[in-house]
Amino acid sequence: MREKFSRLCTTLAVAGLLSACVTINIYFPAAAAEKVADRILDDIWQTDAPAEQKPANSEVQQ
Repeated sequence: MREKFSRLCTTLAVAGLLSACVTINIYFPAAAAEKVADRILDDIWQTDAPAEQKPANSEVQQ
């Protein structure tokens, strides 16, 4: 009985150590992530610059 318990404990310890060594790495392309981040920042900090570039008297010229 003691031998079975010892074998079970050893098996569980080995299985636990092996499962603890598993690592999952996910890599994102840095250039693509940087472009998306820049686009998001541009959208957030966007001002009304295109509206300001229009001539103020555009209705008068028609």
